[in-house]
Amino acid sequence: MNLLFLGTSAGVPTKQRNVSGIALRESKGKCWYLVDCGEGTQHQVLRTKLSFHSLKAILITHVHGDHCYGLPGILASAAMGGRKAPLTIVAPAGIKTWLAATCEVTQLCLPFALEFIDSDDLPSVEFENIAVETFSLSHRVASYAYAFTERKVDAALDVAKLAQKGIPRGPLWGQLKQGIDIEFAGEPLRSQDYLIVKNTPRKVVVAGDNDQPDLLNEACAEAQVLVHEATYTEEMAEKAGDVGHSYAKLVAAFAESIKLPNLVLTHFSPRYQLSPHASPSIEDIRKEAECVYSGSLFLAKDFGEYILEKTGHFSEVVSE
Repeated sequence: MNLLFLGTSAGVPTKQRNVSGIALRESKGKCWYLVDCGEGTQHQVLRTKLSFHSLKAILITHVHGDHCYGLPGILASAAMGGRKAPLTIVAPAGIKTWLAATCEVTQLCLPFALEFIDSDDLPSVEFENIAVETFSLSHRVASYAYAFTERKVDAALDVAKLAQKGIPRGPLWGQLKQGIDIEFAGEPLRSQDYLIVKNTPRKVVVAGDNDQPDLLNEACAEAQVLVHEATYTEEMAEKAGDVGHSYAKLVAAFAESIKLPNLVLTHFSPRYQLSPHASPSIEDIRKEAECVYSGSLFLAKDFGEYILEKTGHFSEVVSE
């Protein structure tokens, strides 16, 4: 899996950072998922190799504009680019109402179907290679986290067990290897009982705005990576609480408490500047988080790309 950050600013864009947008790419092929799409996200996509033709789903964490105002433009561009395949949108109910009104008023007619899934129902959605679970968070409006889990994990056949069962080599072995349950000698057999999984499924949790990180306990079970907002430092803790956001130390302490191996912080207030010599600086957020978190810490930047390998190792992709 790859994560590509299209925007890392909170509330409004800056000259260096756009508002929220994260592309999650599958490990093979060109298919990808977009989590949030603040205004200008389609411009960010133009600076990448991503294509709206291979976009599988758009998932909106909540209704605030810096997370969704780019949605109509993306759909319009996809239409003008010739997309015909249906597109899944997972979002709060308000997004569907707003989008329908926008399409009607602006006469936006899409040549592809939209499958809208209401995130207020905390759905679990399965795509061919990825399963997505929804978890409720705490913000000024309904806000959600999406957990992406790999569905097809490399596995080897348990040859000894197959031989013991007397299952002959051939098509039945092939079906079991593909994860298909079979019937042999009148007995139903589950493929998972005859497979040796080499690595645990990759799992990434991407959270929307949230002032209670501990709500993500269940979501982060067996996850290798959490992406969470750190809008402020602890110095602004009172302000953060007033507006339903987290600060760096709060998120990092949660990640440490559950022994999360990798934490990516994003959604930084415009008050925090890129230069480490400025005050206040995004570097202040890093230092605060490092004081309480012993795992691998990353501070996202626009067009920063990260890879989660089959082994569970997570690292930043260094451009050549």
